[in-house]
Amino acid sequence: MATTRTRTTRQPVRARDTTATSKPAKVKAPLLYKLLGPAMAIPSGIVVKKAADTAWLKVRGYPPPKNPAAPGVTWPDALAWAAVSGVLYASGRLVAARGAAAVYTKLTGHVPPGANAASAA
Repeated sequence: MATTRTRTTRQPVRARDTTATSKPAKVKAPLLYKLLGPAMAIPSGIVVKKAADTAWLKVRGYPPPKNPAAPGVTWPDALAWAAVSGVLYASGRLVAARGAAAVYTKLTGHVPPGANAASAA
């Protein structure tokens, strides 16, 4: 007994319904705001590096590890340096971002694109 196959018709592929989960459209940042970011971040990074090194030297009495993953660095020193540098660098990044936004707002009279006053909790 021979079996016959019936050919099924393919249904057209539907586009996904993105109305409920669509992402907001990205707003292109103006050139002024793009220039303010690095202008604030570079000095902030330099200050944070100096502050972290100085604080470590003052508290520990010896310079911070250049590479915490190196075999000669103890676990307590590696973890302490990771914590100290992480907190200071994150704080420096925040200061730079907020400083750039404040300067942009002062120069243009409105908040930078993507940062709205309503997002503050």
